[in-house]
Amino acid sequence: MSEDFYDVLGVSSDASAEEIKQAYRTKATEYHPDVSDDPDAEEKFKKIQKAKQVLTDEEKRQAYDRMGHDRYEQAEKHGFDASDAGAGGMGGGPFGGMGGGGGMGGGGLGDIFEQVFGGGGGRGRRRPRKGRDLRTELEIDLEQAFEGAEKQFTVERPEECESCDGRGHPADADAETCPECQGRGQVTQVQQTPLGRVQQTTTCPRCDGEGTLYSETCDDCHGEGYVRSEATLTVEVPPGIQDGQTLRMEGEGAPSPEGGRRGDLLIDVSVRDHELFEREGDDLRHRLAVSFPQVTFGDTVTVPTLDGSVEFDIPKGTQSGETFRLEGKGMPRLRGRGQGDLYVKVQIVTPENLNDEQRDALEAFAEAGGDEIDVKEGFFEKIKRAF
Repeated sequence: MSEDFYDVLGVSSDASAEEIKQAYRTKATEYHPDVSDDPDAEEKFKKIQKAKQVLTDEEKRQAYDRMGHDRYEQAEKHGFDASDAGAGGMGGGPFGGMGGGGGMGGGGLGDIFEQVFGGGGGRGRRRPRKGRDLRTELEIDLEQAFEGAEKQFTVERPEECESCDGRGHPADADAETCPECQGRGQVTQVQQTPLGRVQQTTTCPRCDGEGTLYSETCDDCHGEGYVRSEATLTVEVPPGIQDGQTLRMEGEGAPSPEGGRRGDLLIDVSVRDHELFEREGDDLRHRLAVSFPQVTFGDTVTVPTLDGSVEFDIPKGTQSGETFRLEGKGMPRLRGRGQGDLYVKVQIVTPENLNDEQRDALEAFAEAGGDEIDVKEGFFEKIKRAF
């Protein structure tokens, strides 16, 4: 089932004609293809126009309420003149000339479709719909993702025009019914075909579908009822948030066209790359540069973490590329469920230039033949000091 016209405009089934027109102005401003960033703006704008054309025409609205959305759409698809349904006629569709009593029980188009498709088209009252959700982006560094942060940012969003209270025109502007469409907001062209009259209904070009002409428009919103405004907001970034996750700020989106609550603001978070750590979910990875003697003889080294440096013992005989896990030294998990781990990958750095002491130490090590070194002479300590 497709979305009905009341839902398209975001109004209740008992909305007044003025409420429907106001909702149309709001939606048209939001989804006009020339100003909207929505990739489906053009299609949505067409739906908005169609909904306004039907619901601001008293006879068409009666037929629509009587039949319901799907049956009304089928009626138009098959060429029936829905504008005559409320008056009990069949208009100029393919069965033109059958009006009033016409052998169909005097109910017109609504009764015909009730016999064919069955059921009723009644509608209940609806609560006001909330405004549209908006999206923005926020970039943070890895330290802020680790600790959590309070971030201030600016977002551009629609706000009801204060100058005209969302009307699109001054309160004292003179109003008159559009003489082109007689207040319906649409005009109908009739063509005669071999199958009968064919009617095409389009938005009134003179009043742009409003049905009413005003002597002047609001200078600030140019008749739209809404203006774009910058708002400075503050969001709490929780510890452990990951790149690509989205935060939601309730009630900070677009205003509701019918007095409901505002939409929400969705914040897509990106985390900048870090020079020391690579992140994999809740775990971190770090490359630790060490010297040949450190991995040969073992050593105690200092390893950086996001909450301060820690000491770590490199075992004797460690190979280049070997990885060690420091439990609980990774990123905090969301909602306080502990922390990930830090994986330290040992990488031996070969010096390009050796001083005399370093050269002598390595030459002595090579001559000694490794396992035959006499530790009592302090040979290991000599090489460590050299490097």
